[in-house]
Amino acid sequence: MSAPQVSLLGLGRMGEPIARRLLAKLGDLTIWNRTPARAAGLVDAGAQVATTPAEAAAAVTLTVLTDLGDVEDLLRGPEGLIAGWVSAGVGRPVLVVHGTVSPVAVAALAQRLVAQGIDVVDAPLSGGVAGAESGALSVMVGGADAAVARAWPVLSVVGSTVRHLGPSGAGQVAKACNQVVVAATVTALAEALVLADAAGIDRAQLLELLGGGLAGSEVLRQKRDRWITGDFDGGGSAANQLKDLRFIAETAAARDLRLPVAATLHTVFEQAIADGDGALDHSAVELSLARHAQDRR
Repeated sequence: MSAPQVSLLGLGRMGEPIARRLLAKLGDLTIWNRTPARAAGLVDAGAQVATTPAEAAAAVTLTVLTDLGDVEDLLRGPEGLIAGWVSAGVGRPVLVVHGTVSPVAVAALAQRLVAQGIDVVDAPLSGGVAGAESGALSVMVGGADAAVARAWPVLSVVGSTVRHLGPSGAGQVAKACNQVVVAATVTALAEALVLADAAGIDRAQLLELLGGGLAGSEVLRQKRDRWITGDFDGGGSAANQLKDLRFIAETAAARDLRLPVAATLHTVFEQAIADGDGALDHSAVELSLARHAQDRR
């Protein structure tokens, strides 16, 4: 079997709509998912399904997975990507890491793999599921110039704002910057609602006013209904937000930086997870803030 030109591994909340968009724009895509049933809808749309990661070893291979450890697991063994690239004779493949992972760890992975003739491009995403469906994602890219150039035609389909920011790890540093802003905005809005509730102010009206002024943001636009209805199921979890904040702390420490806002956010989300809200959307940090609003320490 000849090697595919483009493949995507990981059909979760972000991976499935990205795969659907790639298939529509490129006309050909090989997919793999640990749970094969998730690929059924894409098969109907014309995607080729690989039964192992090795069969999905393409010239440009995209991974949309939560942790870098999951990506590394796909590389190993006789059914892994490395074996697949070797067997198919794919010269200088590009492995694209779309998940939000440690900038330090992905740079180390890139250094290890380049010695085996494999280029790593870190390309974390911002814009959520809606952006994945429409192609309106921001794609923050790190990697060697030649590797990024080979992946660029694919990345430009994944997102509408694609920027190459520097060597391996640079994309993940940019995502860390993004996540400081997202976590801070979510937390600030949630805390504002705790204050509003205590003062007897209607939260729906408050959010409308905030949205029409300088406090307006994409975070407010996307999360507004959750705060009004109290439905925090699904979405980007508080646990993943804490994971990202840990990467931010690691990145800051590697550069000997003190980031007091990020450190405070880390503490806030640790409390939310300790309260049992880790699986809820990160906007549910409001629940933890409300519980502890009158704590005296």
